[in-house]
Amino acid sequence: MRKIMLFCAAGMSTSLLVSKMQKEAEARGINDLKIWAVSVSEYEREIGTVDVCLLGPQVRFRLAQAKELGAKFNVPVDVISMMDYGSCNGPKVLDQALNLMASKEAK
Repeated sequence: MRKIMLFCAAGMSTSLLVSKMQKEAEARGINDLKIWAVSVSEYEREIGTVDVCLLGPQVRFRLAQAKELGAKFNVPVDVISMMDYGSCNGPKVLDQALNLMASKEAK
């Protein structure tokens, strides 16, 4: 099971995006993904258990810290674009996560 974790300020605002990402994965026949969202206070505890970590744009100021922590666990970290986040563009954010996973696996 591949795991994608999103994190935002409270873990709540990304729930709709997570739902849209899951629906897109199902539509593509991708059944080996677990996608969920956590708050900033929880991501440090969870990051070692995931394949990819995406930050909501409202917590982009945590990117350097998250990348540093992610590097310890070989977890790629990136920020979701404001436009994709704001429009809950599940397909585009899913592609972002899958591309990060593919680049990790290619190394």
